[in-house]
Amino acid sequence: MSRFVLITPSSTFDGRLRQAVEGLPGTVQTFFSSTLPAGPQELFAQLGSEQPEVLILGPEVPLDDALRLATVLDVQLPELSVILVSDPDPAFMLQAMRAGIRDLLSPSADAAQIRVMLERACQSFASRHRTHNPQLADSNNNGLVIGVFSPKGGVGKTTIATNLAVGLGKIAPMGVVIVDLDLQFGDVASGLYLDPEHTVTDAVTSAASQDTLVLKAFLTVHPSSIYALCAPKSPVEADHVTPEQVTRLLEQLANEFQYVVVDTAPGLQEIALAALDKCTDAVWVSAMDIPSVRGLRSGLDVLRQLELLPGSRHVVLNMADSKSGLTVQDVESTLAAPVDVSIPRSKAVAFSTNRGIPVLQEPRRDPAVKGLKQLVERFDPAWRAKGQRKVHRRVVVS
Repeated sequence: MSRFVLITPSSTFDGRLRQAVEGLPGTVQTFFSSTLPAGPQELFAQLGSEQPEVLILGPEVPLDDALRLATVLDVQLPELSVILVSDPDPAFMLQAMRAGIRDLLSPSADAAQIRVMLERACQSFASRHRTHNPQLADSNNNGLVIGVFSPKGGVGKTTIATNLAVGLGKIAPMGVVIVDLDLQFGDVASGLYLDPEHTVTDAVTSAASQDTLVLKAFLTVHPSSIYALCAPKSPVEADHVTPEQVTRLLEQLANEFQYVVVDTAPGLQEIALAALDKCTDAVWVSAMDIPSVRGLRSGLDVLRQLELLPGSRHVVLNMADSKSGLTVQDVESTLAAPVDVSIPRSKAVAFSTNRGIPVLQEPRRDPAVKGLKQLVERFDPAWRAKGQRKVHRRVVVS
């Protein structure tokens, strides 16, 4: 579908908008007219497609007509984000907000300013869409918080976390955020080829913890229709983040997003335990070697004693290889738990990690892609609604 719809007679503004949209998922459909539709039915009849996420009423559109249309859309399609291009007159701004217009954009705004507003509008759409579609979320109206954990490093945890987030982004576009809680040496930014302006350090400040709109301003948009909250750029900054702040951060994000994917540092540090306490699901990652498997078994034993294991768990055997000297039965026997997903060792995954483009972001045929898609599927509402009769089943390592 067309994610962005623009109505304006101005070809100049259309060009700036299309420049701003470059790199964002979705397309722009423009109607070069100053005449607005009477309501959503007439609008969709012209589109010939599903509902857009953002409607931009551009320059030279009559303001009275814009307010009228926005009022109708606010009642009939409250999740749709409507942006009006108009000079920011304080008196008119109040009228616009009462009519349901989400933002006012200056006619002279450049492509960078337009992009920021579009990102914010898409984020608002995702939040309201989940609110008005409760079947997309858990019964408590919060999103799933999916923690990716491993007591040992070097098992590909961040690769799995980033691919999981990208895969979930196809289920819930703009409804996914990945949080890097490996605060000293997190690699989510490099794994997604991002250079974030803001990090977790900004997101746990008192201003962000008290106002979700401030928090959302610190998220970074990724081309795969997800958001990222990356680790601090300096390991020193990690000391300024407390477990209590992490708890509050995950609570806020779960209220706004359908999926919150949490990448954690190796081991069971205080920050990881605070995150685990808020997780609805835990993805436990092990490589197919004795140190990784034994480390995971020890970690699970400790967490059982602390009663910190989430109700839903998913054991992932990463870099699986039948020639490693271990079998799936050996791993399951040691863990005292079944392996749910097997991801074979793959050159394609290693190459994609080095490029900063997760393997699920681009169409690709590879055995590892199949395993990663199986992991993503476990969080699809349609899959979970089946009663999970086969939630844990024997995997095969080739």
